[in-house]
Amino acid sequence: MKKIIKILIIGAGPAGYTASIYLSRANLKPILITGKYDGGQIIKSNNIENWPGEYKKINGFKLMNNIKKQSLNFKTKIINDKIININIKNNYFKIIGKYNNYLTKTLIIATGSIPKTLGLINEKKLYGKGISTCSICDGYLYKNKTVAVIGGGNTAIEESLFLSKIVKKIYLIHRRKKLTAEKILLNKLYIKIKQKKIIFYKNYIIKKINKKNNILDNIYILSTKNNNLKKIKINGLFILIGYKPNTKIFLKKINLDKNGYIIINKNKKYKSMTNIKGIFAAGDVTNNNYKQAIIASASGCIAAIEVQKYLQKKNNN
Repeated sequence: MKKIIKILIIGAGPAGYTASIYLSRANLKPILITGKYDGGQIIKSNNIENWPGEYKKINGFKLMNNIKKQSLNFKTKIINDKIININIKNNYFKIIGKYNNYLTKTLIIATGSIPKTLGLINEKKLYGKGISTCSICDGYLYKNKTVAVIGGGNTAIEESLFLSKIVKKIYLIHRRKKLTAEKILLNKLYIKIKQKKIIFYKNYIIKKINKKNNILDNIYILSTKNNNLKKIKINGLFILIGYKPNTKIFLKKINLDKNGYIIINKNKKYKSMTNIKGIFAAGDVTNNNYKQAIIASASGCIAAIEVQKYLQKKNNN
């Protein structure tokens, strides 16, 4: 039978790598499976100014590379594989990868979430070249410039308000008549609309995204009421239509909420544990409203500490 390891981590973003650092320092010899994106969603951010200790601007790729080096320095075993299924056994978990299978006593799921996309031509090509899904990460790149925000929920309105302090003008585009954000946010938004800092296009969808010299140049928006087509020249486009968690392989195996996020905080002793004893979750794969890398990192730390306590108690029984 294949050797059963103590702890396996799935996911190589801030949560997964932070968990690996703490567990490796505790000499628990974790194995971290990177998945498709080594570094997570944060590697798409060009400039990060709010990571503690990094007083100079740093891009997401370099930041995650530094964190990875720190993990490797503590002898974490990192494997480039993609997990495609899990089997829950009585005394261990069988984790099935694309290239290898793994048997583990405990598991930390840190597979994160990904922003929803519009599915338009040029969209994927222009991420990091005018298109973003995070105003806090990339907003300052568009200081005194013109941007568009797509969405109508809390995230879209919050980030529009944040951007309004930085950019020259914002086109807020929403496919419906009514915005779904909280009233307190809407009140602040309407003030910005009256000031003409934000121009609101309701009942509009993006029809086309155009580039020039491989950089975002303009968009065409289409009215869902009268088919009116408008061209808007912009420097930046923030697509904020929600997130979807990477939890497909855990469906019907671990308790998920209605949006597919892993449910934690039900166990009194282990706040990061799922409904399955020995399986923990951290980062944006749980229903974290803040969607900040530092919070994902902190939750990875919490999961690592709780896994240590869980294993210690299990060994003492």
